[in-house]
Amino acid sequence: MSPRPVNDTATSPIGLIAGGGQFPLLFARAARRQGRAVVAVAHVNESNTELETEVEQLCWVKLGQLGKIIKHFKRFGVREAVFAGTITKTRIFKDVLPDLKGLTLWNKIDARQDDAILRAVAATLEQEGVRILASTIYLEHLLFPLGVLTHKKITDSEVEDIRFGWKIAREIGRLDIGQCVVVRNRTVLAVEAIEGTDAAIKRGGELAGKGTVVIKLKKPGQDFRFDLPATGTTTIDTLAEVSGRVLAVEAGQSLLFDRDEMIAAAEEAGITVIGVQETENGELSW
Repeated sequence: MSPRPVNDTATSPIGLIAGGGQFPLLFARAARRQGRAVVAVAHVNESNTELETEVEQLCWVKLGQLGKIIKHFKRFGVREAVFAGTITKTRIFKDVLPDLKGLTLWNKIDARQDDAILRAVAATLEQEGVRILASTIYLEHLLFPLGVLTHKKITDSEVEDIRFGWKIAREIGRLDIGQCVVVRNRTVLAVEAIEGTDAAIKRGGELAGKGTVVIKLKKPGQDFRFDLPATGTTTIDTLAEVSGRVLAVEAGQSLLFDRDEMIAAAEEAGITVIGVQETENGELSW
């Protein structure tokens, strides 16, 4: 996990590189409660326009405009920043409009996968004097808890599917492909790739029907500075559409949004939501 701010920057402006969803808004509010002004960069067609009212300074950019981000941060004295929120991954094929700094970096990246891209951007920012912190720095209460969160008990066959899917999900994560697999009866029905979790659930659920089990994990060596797995009510709604039965998420290593609403939706749909932990010897517990 990335270190917390050091004393000489604890009250300085903090940078926010915002994607979509509510996470950037939650971060901005939490940072301001800690006494830090927020200097944000928001992405066109991704970030919530409400962010404009939650931060002190805001600059809108398109994907790939790295030079513009650096210039904005330097203008307002940002020495620490976080990545928060999602970017629709398929946009890299049609909506990227890099400036010179972004294009130079893009051409240096051999494997254009999530971690490789984000690590390269983070490294460039740090070279420019902007240290990248963990996205959970002020929001650790959003980390997914351990244990069964719903009243519906998990069956023996569902436990076997979780154990089976866990190994598969670890492997696709190691390859930086995705963070989620969809299984039933110890059969892989869908593997998350660039389309994202919800699309993978729909694809796998249409094949499996009732009884679908979804496992979502962090990638091995996941950098807490960006791209943590996240779940919320939308995940449950999607799983309910395909009559899914279980959502198993790695506890303490992913984000949970709108916990009460999510659990209520899961209870109504008859879905078991469970936070799972892997021990040092590879055993699963909850």
